[in-house]
Amino acid sequence: MSEEEAITQVEMIQRLPRAQVVDRVPFLVDAVRCRRAAHVGFVDAGCWQLHERLDRWIHAHLDRAAAHLIGVDIDAAGVERARSNGFEAYVADCRDGAALAALPVDPVEVVVAGEVIEHVDEPGPFLAGLRSLTESGGRLVLTTPNASGLLNSAAAVAGFEVNHPDHVVAFTWFTLSNLLERHGWTVRQVATYVPEVKDPKGLRGRDRVLAAGAGTLLALERLLGRFGRPFAADGLVVVAERR
Repeated sequence: MSEEEAITQVEMIQRLPRAQVVDRVPFLVDAVRCRRAAHVGFVDAGCWQLHERLDRWIHAHLDRAAAHLIGVDIDAAGVERARSNGFEAYVADCRDGAALAALPVDPVEVVVAGEVIEHVDEPGPFLAGLRSLTESGGRLVLTTPNASGLLNSAAAVAGFEVNHPDHVVAFTWFTLSNLLERHGWTVRQVATYVPEVKDPKGLRGRDRVLAAGAGTLLALERLLGRFGRPFAADGLVVVAERR
């Protein structure tokens, strides 16, 4: 890169787009309503008992709303369990576009990838691969933790980081949009959501105190969203169109 082409620090400052805080599950349900859809990473490994007890399995909610829904996941046991419960599901690695194209399904109108990309070692090939599952002009709806959210900034001050043990990457609005554009998608909408603290009643001691603190911060995120600061929220939603 020549001196004339060098990026200045001013160019590193990105103005946040217009967005609003949404409820994640209703947003995803509305995205697939009366449409042919695919839900990748749908098994949600490790959380099956919680979903059964609380009716929290998002795939079941999407299935009730979509005109037709398929599930795609690398978890073979989870896919088989879904099939035994009457869902159409396939085993495939979404980083492999050829494997997705070889599935015995037609390209869909909407692909939902909720809380998946942050678990993926190769997020670029993952986004490129999903094009094989999506018809031309179809939509990809991604949700993922927001690296700019308030919770981890506050946790860092107290000497902590809040992350799922399996997460390998974190995105801001800008970095995720940039990656999507590089891999054949055009960003059409951005929103945020406030996650929930799961099962705080089952916690004890320090964990219970930390969960209570997190709950307070998440309530503050909702308040800031109402006052025009949606990117304080710890969840990010990006809707992109297949080019």
